[in-house]
Amino acid sequence: MLIADDLDKLLEILPDFVRIPLEKHQDRKSLIEVVMDLGRRPEARFPNGPDYLSNRTISWQDLDFCTRRIGNFSNDNRSGIERTLHRISSIRNRQGSIVGLTCRVGRAIFGTISIARDLLERKESILLLGKPGVGKTTAIREIARILADEMEKRVVIIDTSNEIAGDGDIPHPAIGRARRMQVARPELQHQVMIEAVENHMPEVIIIDEIGTELEALAARTIAERGVQLVGTAHGNYLESLIKNPVLSDLVGGIQYVTLGDDEAKRRGTQKSILERKAAPAFQVAIEIHTRNSWVVHEKVDQIVDQILQGSCTLTQRRKFNEDGSVFIECNPFLASYNTLSKASFKKIQPFSSSRYLVNNKDLLHSNNNLSNSRNSLKSSKALDSFQHPSPIFNQSHFPAYFSLYAYFVNVQQIEAVINTLQLPLFITKDAIKADAILALRSSVKQNSKLRQIAKAKNITIYTIYSSTIPHITRALRKVLNLNSFSQFSWKQLYKNKTYEQIEALEEAREAIEKIVIKKKEIVELLSCVANLRKIQHHLVKIYNLKARSFGEEPNRRLRIYP
Repeated sequence: MLIADDLDKLLEILPDFVRIPLEKHQDRKSLIEVVMDLGRRPEARFPNGPDYLSNRTISWQDLDFCTRRIGNFSNDNRSGIERTLHRISSIRNRQGSIVGLTCRVGRAIFGTISIARDLLERKESILLLGKPGVGKTTAIREIARILADEMEKRVVIIDTSNEIAGDGDIPHPAIGRARRMQVARPELQHQVMIEAVENHMPEVIIIDEIGTELEALAARTIAERGVQLVGTAHGNYLESLIKNPVLSDLVGGIQYVTLGDDEAKRRGTQKSILERKAAPAFQVAIEIHTRNSWVVHEKVDQIVDQILQGSCTLTQRRKFNEDGSVFIECNPFLASYNTLSKASFKKIQPFSSSRYLVNNKDLLHSNNNLSNSRNSLKSSKALDSFQHPSPIFNQSHFPAYFSLYAYFVNVQQIEAVINTLQLPLFITKDAIKADAILALRSSVKQNSKLRQIAKAKNITIYTIYSSTIPHITRALRKVLNLNSFSQFSWKQLYKNKTYEQIEALEEAREAIEKIVIKKKEIVELLSCVANLRKIQHHLVKIYNLKARSFGEEPNRRLRIYP
């Protein structure tokens, strides 16, 4: 990454007893801000903690020395240094005199947005969430440059406090060809947002720190006019934004809805529930937890609905690696709207984990990985020393992203069983997208439409006599085929087998777990003789899958279906 900070221009406005220690400081390049409060020692803040710069305390003369070298402070007590990205904020007493200064270092970091470059190419509106100082403004500054220069779009930045494009009438080069509109007073930001759309025909509008109801309403108005939005808002998580009555409109807003008796019984919920009010103004939300760790929600409308329903949500975490690559990990969480906090999420088994390399290196073909498993097994010491994870309930043997549709069965009781047994299941509201249906026997007989859907989509319906915990537990075990598989012993399977037979079993196991179950793709094994294919067929049945043999001897091979 290329970093431009113009740090020398910030140091020039500081008194000598503050400037000189900073110039000699070993962590100067990672300086976050300098704090000068009347009657206190000057303090420099770094990512690993603060440092005092001198034993001398700040006086009125020192504060006056600084304020004379910068521009005038606006109504929000912010100022800057012309043609730089630095921001100076003031603290005033009751008489309006400045008694403290916070000199924040502004940096243009080129390359920081490569972690989410693919999202910019979709032309969807993006909302960045995060606590102050985590790098939201730096990110949207780089987004503005990429959209304007590399994607050649008409970009207009609504720069309320001159923090994105710097102080002065000439914008900082870090924003590229993007245009900047300044805001006379912070409370007029929503008017300037609408003015930008009406007067300057932008394709993209960049907004920093959406914080009022009028600004949220203006963002919705802009989105309805077909203009792409990129904005930031304070808040650590998407759930906290839903709970915020001022900013919840950015993600569609929420409202109470009263259900009928039959619908409430079918859903297994109360009659009064929370639902999303409208389409969100932003289609993608990014939680910036640290500078190198982002959580991406690619479909905000679906995520908000799942959070309000308390069902399973998928979080996509992206991290920068030291070698410049980006690591992407997806984890499902069971959400609860009661508290809307991170603690209310129960993590279950990750359904996928993959790497996305910035230089787009190709991954090795799956068949190469399968063939390598044979060679790796030959290096094992002895058959008796072979160890395998406990098969009583190993979630890697089952699809960890398995959806269940509940019909006239208490949803809360189903979720209680899922959480207690840590089953890789989640409740879906759409029967067509379900992998299985759990229904009350007396109710499903009267619903011919549900049976037709299940038959057309090849979905199995599991019925129970009553909606009780024991009946639900037995049904869920049957859904995942736990009863038969829990009796299975890998030790017994490998007992009295030759090395060739173990190799064939290990090849089939890796293909099933890594490709068929995880990726839901058809896979063909390497050709082998009939007796080896027979034990591979037996293993496929244990996993409750289907397989067929293809080809002619001696090149006959097994094809396994998800």
